[in-house]
Amino acid sequence: MPAETRRDVFQAIADPTRRKIIDLLSDEPMTLNAIADKFLISRPAISQHIKHLEECDLIEIEQKGRERFCKVKPQNLIPAFMWLEKYQQQWVSRVDNFEKYVTSIKSKSDKNDQQK
Repeated sequence: MPAETRRDVFQAIADPTRRKIIDLLSDEPMTLNAIADKFLISRPAISQHIKHLEECDLIEIEQKGRERFCKVKPQNLIPAFMWLEKYQQQWVSRVDNFEKYVTSIKSKSDKNDQQK
């Protein structure tokens, strides 16, 4: 695959169907047919999603007899986790500050109500 079209973890998790496939595979390896049975879209569409995940190195496919089993490679999700973690810390801080602000306004309102 040419460098300019190289896929990465962020492209993989951008699609809700691929995220659901990763969720399914996080429990146990599954065959392509077992994965496809969990969705209301065509098997060729699921195959394209599986191919995308494999190109992003988020899953591996192992041939066992006549079946092909897909297995998630959770260690390759770490870059996305680390990137999101940075923003989660910022949002936790913002939510905490907003909660303090709302509490202070409520406290002032309660005091005003008691003085009346």
